[in-house]
Amino acid sequence: MTNAQTPLLDLHMHSTVSDGTDSPAEILANVRAAGIGLFSLTDHDAVQGCEQLLALLAPGDPLFLPGVEFSCKDELGKYHILGYGYDPASPSIRAVVAQGHALRMEKVRQRLDLLATEYGFRFPEPEVRALLSLSNPGKPHIAKLMVQHGYAESKEQAFHEFLNKLRVRAGHVRPEAAIRGILGAGGVPVLAHPPYGDGDQLILGDDLDERTARLKDFGLRGLEGYYSGFSAVLRDQVLHLAEKYGLYVTAGSDYHGKNKLIPLADTGLEPGEAPAEGLLRFLSDELGDRFPEAAP
Repeated sequence: MTNAQTPLLDLHMHSTVSDGTDSPAEILANVRAAGIGLFSLTDHDAVQGCEQLLALLAPGDPLFLPGVEFSCKDELGKYHILGYGYDPASPSIRAVVAQGHALRMEKVRQRLDLLATEYGFRFPEPEVRALLSLSNPGKPHIAKLMVQHGYAESKEQAFHEFLNKLRVRAGHVRPEAAIRGILGAGGVPVLAHPPYGDGDQLILGDDLDERTARLKDFGLRGLEGYYSGFSAVLRDQVLHLAEKYGLYVTAGSDYHGKNKLIPLADTGLEPGEAPAEGLLRFLSDELGDRFPEAAP
C-alpha cells in the first residue's frame, strides 16, 4: 500500500439527521464537489442518514462507509464512540441507537426546563413541538432558538454562557455498550478525538493511555488520529497510542455544515503526507477489493 492509493477522505461528518445543517443528499453533493474519494456520515445516535445515503449513491460516486457517533459516559468521564462499516438494519446497533435517542430527547426536555427556571428563557409551544419532532435534536438546535428570540447574540454565546452551564441529569450510553452494539452489527468501534473529554478537558499522557487500554479491553478497534481540532502534538500522541496498541487509525473533520466553521476533509492529513500505517490497514480491511479504486 502506498500514499498514492490513499483517497481524499473524511470519515466524521454530521447531517440534519443529528446536528448538522446539510441534509444527507446535500452531504453527498458537497462530497462530490470537494473531490472526496471516501466518506462516512456519523450522525449522533442515529443511522437514518446512512440509510438515506445508501439509497442515493450512484455508480461512480465516492466510496461510502456507514457511520455513527454515540455520546457515552461512565464513572471516568465522557467518550464519543464512532462506528464504521456496520449493518444499519442490525438489531445490535438499533438497540444502542434507540437508547441514545431516548436519552438525547430527555436531555433536550431537561435543558428547555432549566433554561426556563434558571434564566426565564421560554419559547412558543409550536416551536418547542417542532424542536421535539426533529430526528435527533441537541444543543445547536436550542442555541438557534435562543438567538432567534434574543436570548443570546450568537450560537457561541448561547453555548458558553448558558447551555454548557446547565446540569442535566439524564443517563448516558456506556462506552462498553456502544462498542458491543457496533461489533454486534459487524462494525468497527473507534474512539473519536481521543484527547477531548468533558467540555474543555484535555486527556493526555498516562490518562489517555489508560483510557485507550481500558476501551480496547471492551473491544475498541481504532482511534481517530487525524482530526480538524488537533495540533501536531495531539495528533502524534494519538498515533503513538494507536501503534502501541495495534489499533486502526481514522481521519475526520467533524463537519457540521454551518453549525461549525470546519470545512469538509479538514482532517489534518495533508495532501502528499504519508498516512499512519493504522489508517492504511483500516482502509484495506474495510474497503477490501475497493481500496485501490479509492485512489484519486
